[in-house]
Amino acid sequence: MADEHDIGGKSERPPALPAAPAWPRAQSAPAAVTPAGGGEGERQIEDYRRRIDQIDEQLMMLLNARSACAVEIGRIKRHAGLPVYQPDREKWILDRVARNNPGPLDSGAVRRVFERVIDESRRLERLAGEDAEHKEGA
Repeated sequence: MADEHDIGGKSERPPALPAAPAWPRAQSAPAAVTPAGGGEGERQIEDYRRRIDQIDEQLMMLLNARSACAVEIGRIKRHAGLPVYQPDREKWILDRVARNNPGPLDSGAVRRVFERVIDESRRLERLAGEDAEHKEGA
């Protein structure tokens, strides 16, 4: 069944994401951090920091993949004469991510992160539409 937010009237799910890189040590959380000066606690912190660095790389790739979609949507909207800003679609996204949030971030934090992502996507859509307009005029 088509969803009003789908492009092309399709409601297909996006392809599955690639598997996450392996945790640097074990998949389970490390034992409690030892008091200051303890080498084990420092090693555990470094393990977590390496994992965060890996996650940051994944986030960057996913955000850029999402942004590439926004660029294409901007071109399509420009060609179709549609507005970049579609508040109903944005509300739908924000409500969905807040509702599907498993934590530990609270829903308000997730909503704020996605508001920023959507702001940047809208900016890219505008730029892509302007770029398409200049190319048509040339």
